[in-house]
Amino acid sequence: MTSDPIDYSDWEAGRDCNYWTLDRTLQAAAQRAYSEEDFEWAEPRLRELGSVTGNTIVDHSDTIDRHGPELHSYDRWGEIQNEVEYHPKQYENERITYSEFGLSHDVFHAPADREEPLGFAHALTMETILSFVDPGFVCPVAMTVGAAIVLDKYGKTERQQEYFRRLTTRDPDEYIEGAMFLTEKQGGSDVGANETIATETDKEGVYHLTGEKWFCSNIDAEGTLALARREGAPDGTKGLSLFVLPHTKENGERNDQLYRRLKDKLGTISVPTGEVELNGAEAYLVGEPENGFNYMTEMLNFERLSNAAASIGIMGRCLLESKIQAANREAFDRTIDQFPLMRRDLIEMAVDYEAATAFVFETARLLDKAEKRDDDDARRLLRLFVPIAKYRTAREAVDTASYACEILGGNGYVRGFATARLLRDAQVLPIWEGTSNILSLDVLRVLERENAHEMLIEAITERLDSIDHSALTESASTVETEFTDLQKALLTLAREDREYAQLQAKELVDYIYDVFVAAELLTVAQDELRDGNGRMALVAQLFIDRLDNNEARGITSGSRRKTEAFDTIVRYADVASEQLK
Repeated sequence: MTSDPIDYSDWEAGRDCNYWTLDRTLQAAAQRAYSEEDFEWAEPRLRELGSVTGNTIVDHSDTIDRHGPELHSYDRWGEIQNEVEYHPKQYENERITYSEFGLSHDVFHAPADREEPLGFAHALTMETILSFVDPGFVCPVAMTVGAAIVLDKYGKTERQQEYFRRLTTRDPDEYIEGAMFLTEKQGGSDVGANETIATETDKEGVYHLTGEKWFCSNIDAEGTLALARREGAPDGTKGLSLFVLPHTKENGERNDQLYRRLKDKLGTISVPTGEVELNGAEAYLVGEPENGFNYMTEMLNFERLSNAAASIGIMGRCLLESKIQAANREAFDRTIDQFPLMRRDLIEMAVDYEAATAFVFETARLLDKAEKRDDDDARRLLRLFVPIAKYRTAREAVDTASYACEILGGNGYVRGFATARLLRDAQVLPIWEGTSNILSLDVLRVLERENAHEMLIEAITERLDSIDHSALTESASTVETEFTDLQKALLTLAREDREYAQLQAKELVDYIYDVFVAAELLTVAQDELRDGNGRMALVAQLFIDRLDNNEARGITSGSRRKTEAFDTIVRYADVASEQLK
């Protein structure tokens, strides 16, 4: 199967185009994540969304970025009103996404011409396309799906099912958005330190929340989920309960909270993020008391995977802008894509994008396998892959956006050109839903508590054992060596003390990603070679060529130098020459 190469000089910039049809990497990765029947149904709709995003939403989003949401905490009489004023094009983007394309509907309810809902891979694919132009807009979209996941599973009351219905409806007059009020000043990543108190009322399941939430995105959502501690509940995450905390009470009155201010953020302007002071705000208990953190992790996992989808959306758009610039920009009587260094840079960016997209959509496939088929083995591997996907792709989105600015030269740093905004938007992705350190520690916990290494080893072994094409055997041999060293690294950290394991956690996360992606790319390459196309074989070979030759990434060395040198390197403490090794 062959296809004509794309001539990127046909475009002046990465807009007024179809992001789906121009991105064969995204098409192929999504197709692998869907069932054959689902993809056949979804592909025309994804193609349509790619066109609408590249021709309409892209313009709307640029306008919204210049005229972001404004908060009016008080009315002219000094009374609290908590009104967020949006540009009208924001509502149009929402109508397109929720009503026209049913992003939050079709994964919970069968579309009109189907008998079954789509998998979550469908929502994540649409989120990726939308992130080509506005990952800030995708934030509330993802939280809407995430809140619906939780209420679908644990929202047993009629009131909570009504919230679920409105989170997942296509009706433009009925739909509401979701949000997650998690962060507090004293408890950012340390969720167990949260201090918001839930006081029981005389109405069953109705509580009053008192406290402060510090980084609340989509601040005025009606479908907000919030954690709080009931009076007398234990400390830490074990004492937290989950509540629906709406913008408006059931009687139609404003809820008892104050939106103090919106954060003056670097990027993601389209989503209003602010500080909320809860003053006995009405909220409705979800599921069993003191089990809220476990419920919230269901939403958090989808949010992290959505964060990864946003990351590859940014990478895809930055790569597109870079290809178009290189195909059009002339220097010394040649377009710059003819020069060796630029060709090398574009190849490396493309290989990074192929790898990240492959990993994210394999994780999306695991999500559907775990949820739709109730597959416990898939669930264990999913819990390992989600923090890895979020950690690695978020950092790569920042790097890709930064270099795309460089390729565009001075224009790349100027507002009005896509790359400047993409870089601003990308910078939050390593922060949202857990920083790199937190995610690395989550990986250690999953390995320790759920023996997820067993499923990881099985998944990589299965892929490597399937490789028999002569064009791939040398690369497969390299990956097998790295796989052996990865297993040594896993064993080393299982035996070492907690401090050493934490010291090496990031190296381990990168190692797992690199080895799994290498095996996955080889599998994809072999499938394509059977169809007569060797492109993915080249992608796999180039990715594998970059694997670190340092045995087990230094994890098995036992060296603690990176922490022992802290006072000397960071705090400028003296060190005697005889102490140096």
